[in-house]
Amino acid sequence: MKRFIEGQDRGQLTLLPECLDDYVGEDNPVRVVETFVDELDLAALGFAGVVPEATGRPSYHPATLLKIYLYGYLNRIVSSRRLEREAQRNMELMWLTGRLMPDFKTIADFRKDYGTAIQATCRQFVLLCRKLDLFSDAVVGIDGSKFKAVNNRDKNYTPYKLERRIEQIIIADRGYFKGEEILACEQAGMTPLVPKPLTSGAKAEGRFGKQDFVYIPENDVYRCPAGKLLTWRFDRVEEGQLLHHYWTTACQCCAVKSQCTTGKERRIKRWEHEGVIDRMQQRLDQAPDAMRVRRQTVEHPFGTIKAWMGATHFLTRGLKRVRTEMSLHVLAYNLKRMISILGVNRLLEAIRA
Repeated sequence: MKRFIEGQDRGQLTLLPECLDDYVGEDNPVRVVETFVDELDLAALGFAGVVPEATGRPSYHPATLLKIYLYGYLNRIVSSRRLEREAQRNMELMWLTGRLMPDFKTIADFRKDYGTAIQATCRQFVLLCRKLDLFSDAVVGIDGSKFKAVNNRDKNYTPYKLERRIEQIIIADRGYFKGEEILACEQAGMTPLVPKPLTSGAKAEGRFGKQDFVYIPENDVYRCPAGKLLTWRFDRVEEGQLLHHYWTTACQCCAVKSQCTTGKERRIKRWEHEGVIDRMQQRLDQAPDAMRVRRQTVEHPFGTIKAWMGATHFLTRGLKRVRTEMSLHVLAYNLKRMISILGVNRLLEAIRA
């Protein structure tokens, strides 16, 4: 006959009531939330009500509501109504709040009213990561992602728009390419690595693209695929950029002219600072894994956050409030990463220090 593990009788009385702290282990992540919020200067971050009023009905301390939100986003509980229910039944949340149980309207209003302060809290945790020397490699990856929002029906994407958007995402890494910003990065002492966008109309039509023409800097000429030299002719300012124009008169008798241009001759334009672009392309050629490292660095957070959100969307409307909600997602992601890297106890020591 099988024996089963039996639970306690619900009506069993105990001589001494159990302590809430007994239900929260020393390595429970909820202790990180508690310590992190307690160490913050909430007034400096922009939270009001840190000092209670002398008269009137007592309010919840902003630290209590901030802890509720951090715990909620860490555990994929982002709705104010669900947070209200969890505060009434979740032992970890009871421990965190001291058995306080705010109603959903109070919880929702806190997120709505203190968006700037919540974003500042997210930045404060990034500063903590920097103090812990977790940014040892001076590499900054840039990426973007598309999140479902609560918006007007007329602003929703149709299948056609979505297909176009997916095509753009495939080349999104190249979408950040802008010569002036690359030049500014190099002048500021940074080393940008952004692949050139493949937008040549001639290449799309089966003809030679600009990338098939080799620039020879010592002679300031281009060599075409047929081996002819395109020399400088004149300069012109177009859209705020000084462009050098090159061409050769040998195009008219060239055997591969049909593969190169439909005009009288093939003309090549070169930006006055295009040497910056050429040097960056050389760095990319010498570092073929750079884009893979970028994907591993910046695409993982977006994918993880979307997985946490599931098939749902942002709960708030308007860019200002969505920024607040995204800051909470990012802060929860960073907290989980830090706990995974350092462990609860080491992170607690670092926060207290």
